[in-house]
Amino acid sequence: MTRSLDIVVGVTGGIAAYKAVQVVRDLVLAGHTVRVIATEAALRFVGAPTWEAISRQPLNTSIFDDVAAVRHVALGQQADVVVIAPATADAIAKIAAGIADDLLGTTVLATRAPLVIAPAMHTEMWQNPATVANVATLRERGVVIVGPESGRLTGPDVGPGRMSEPDAIVAAALAAASAAAEPATAAPMRDLEGRRVLVTAGGTREPLDPVRYLANRSSGKQGVAFALAAAARGAEVTVVAAHLDPEPAAALAASGIDTVDVVTAADLAAAVAERADEASVVVMAAAVADFTPAEVSERKIKKTARAERIELVLVRTPDVLGGLVARPVDGRIVVGFAAETAADRDELLGFAREKLARKRPDILVANAVGDGRGFGTDDNTAVVLSGTGDVLRDVSGSKREVADAVLDEVVALLPA
Repeated sequence: MTRSLDIVVGVTGGIAAYKAVQVVRDLVLAGHTVRVIATEAALRFVGAPTWEAISRQPLNTSIFDDVAAVRHVALGQQADVVVIAPATADAIAKIAAGIADDLLGTTVLATRAPLVIAPAMHTEMWQNPATVANVATLRERGVVIVGPESGRLTGPDVGPGRMSEPDAIVAAALAAASAAAEPATAAPMRDLEGRRVLVTAGGTREPLDPVRYLANRSSGKQGVAFALAAAARGAEVTVVAAHLDPEPAAALAASGIDTVDVVTAADLAAAVAERADEASVVVMAAAVADFTPAEVSERKIKKTARAERIELVLVRTPDVLGGLVARPVDGRIVVGFAAETAADRDELLGFAREKLARKRPDILVANAVGDGRGFGTDDNTAVVLSGTGDVLRDVSGSKREVADAVLDEVVALLPA
């Protein structure tokens, strides 16, 4: 997001409050106004001076602060998004029940902004039927739940209940605010109702040794945009995700879309092969490695004083797109992608048509990458080609707009 947001960060009384300091810091450094509401218990873990120094705003703690400005309501009314991190079992129970006995509770009740919650508690508390029911209630109301992760808790305990990392929470908050800010449309198109859509997203990683890997710059934003757009059109969507950046990963998690996580090109090929026969549409938006190391070292490859360089032997990875086209399914539409370092549109079209001749998808989306274009950006510019190489349309805009434009062409090809 480019515009500055008004963000409320609620901090409740858990040891993970120390990680919430980084959440606030990251949001402030990104240019947003952050107002912290700390409960009395939270201040036992991280004190008021820290919150005020990091947020650059006065700390909010009591319903009776600034009564003339009706602050216990105004904070929620002004917010673009409300984040609670950490959210203890007690805080989650209160929010689910609508209890407003402190400033955080009244702010949550008074806001119409998206609510993002990052739970943190011991495993037994997270798995307790009361907490499970409360979280389910919040999800039904549209609350975005981030985590928790499985890992080391306080003391010797290990298990689910660890608060998600700050970057994931920040990404979820910005994604929720971005989705809420999108202009309302009339009735959404449901032209993919009853269809199954398989989308690949992100970038594969090919291991060199237990420490290093070969990768690419794909963030997964375009693939996730396709998944969200297809779901909004009524499709049953599955995403094969190969390492998404935090923001698209959070948006995908919040959507509840079925997701299969993979790492390598071979993993992705296997996941696609297992699911593609049941799909009406396959959108191959992931950046899949063309080559992988011929051998993976079982131990870290050492840098020695005598070695000035290292030589790697690479072999081709499976041709996932070509394999799909070679095993056609009646009525299925396959969308391929060509991300090219092209100097201009003519060169881009030349590269795209060469790929079309080799792969033969039903639709090919070609876009220029590099120099701040394509990978990792919020916007995209692409040329959409038919299977015969004709230009169907040029499209430019947000990655969601690009996804919808391509899906318009897909729907036109689908059998009735």
